[in-house]
Amino acid sequence: MEVSLKDIGTIITGNTPSKKDKKYWDSKDICFVKPDIIGDDIDSITNSNEYISNFASSKARIVKRNTILITCIGNIGRIGIVSKEKIAFNQQINAIIPNSKINLRYLAYVLLFSRPRLKALANAAVVPIVNKTQLESFKIEIDPELEHQDKIANTLDEIEKIKKIQNKEIEYLDTLIKARFVEMFGDLKFDTPVSKYIESLTAGKSLAGKEKCTNKVLNTGAVSYDKFKNDYKYLPSNYVPDENNKVRTGNVLISRMNTQELVGATAYVWEAPENTYLPDRLWRANLKENVNSIFLWQVLIHPLLKLQIQRVSSGTSGSMKNISKSNFLKLKVPDVNEESQNKFASFVQQVDKSKVVNASIMKYIISIRFYLYFKENKEGAR
Repeated sequence: MEVSLKDIGTIITGNTPSKKDKKYWDSKDICFVKPDIIGDDIDSITNSNEYISNFASSKARIVKRNTILITCIGNIGRIGIVSKEKIAFNQQINAIIPNSKINLRYLAYVLLFSRPRLKALANAAVVPIVNKTQLESFKIEIDPELEHQDKIANTLDEIEKIKKIQNKEIEYLDTLIKARFVEMFGDLKFDTPVSKYIESLTAGKSLAGKEKCTNKVLNTGAVSYDKFKNDYKYLPSNYVPDENNKVRTGNVLISRMNTQELVGATAYVWEAPENTYLPDRLWRANLKENVNSIFLWQVLIHPLLKLQIQRVSSGTSGSMKNISKSNFLKLKVPDVNEESQNKFASFVQQVDKSKVVNASIMKYIISIRFYLYFKENKEGAR
């Protein structure tokens, strides 16, 4: 059965109480949720990185437990379920309060599987956005029987538990890399311009085609969380891309424009997708001689670099931030010799082999999850 989201719930767009009024932000009374804490899976929202005071209650959008949050600006379609008594959320997020016609977790899974269609709504925008009206009119296919919805959601929950175990193992491997970085370079000062390692920065063009074709262009989401993801849209079929903008294995890609939390995100391309090109909001770092690209990637995702980027990035349209080439190349990094760079990069490569094994298992789990959802959904709708 096909329904619009407005038929199965109430949709609310978030906002941000004025930062100029200090009493709104001077105590940690209510969680204030932004997209940075909502991941690629269905996250349970129990805390946040920012808080508002009770004084801000009348100025904020506040929802209760068992509300679905969905990101609608920048990285579209990330899903969270509110698991606290109440939370507030910003304008990059819409909340869906389900009615009695649908199971909460079932709806969350349907939205998760509908993410590619949601992202397609935003493809033509300069800043990807799905507004409240679009979301209310967005159509999804659901099983009309609540009993069937419960069964499907329970099955998917069990598979999700396995997937979360795999994610924990990958997080542990990431922790090993960070620990090794501290062990090797923890005593070094961040006092050398990053231009010591980077010759120049190259951006491409973001053009959206209306149909599938051979050539693709990356979306900003490809590097938003410091790991490369083959997130793309198709280029116009009559457009001939510049080969200098082609994404290649070993590239270090940087988000020059993104949300406040994600601007400056950096990813290393372990395996380049075919016929895929840079957009205008991603840079490729063109490295100087004797610079190890894996080492540089790890330096650029270091928390001290993130802080520097936050300080020098500037506001553009909406809630998006931008960093200029000149400011980026002035960022301060440790001065590390080639031998140490290569030694650290070798360790990262060894750890990545273990992560690839875990990723393969997760892909298999995801494929099962999709199969079960569509199989159960189809059979239940008969």
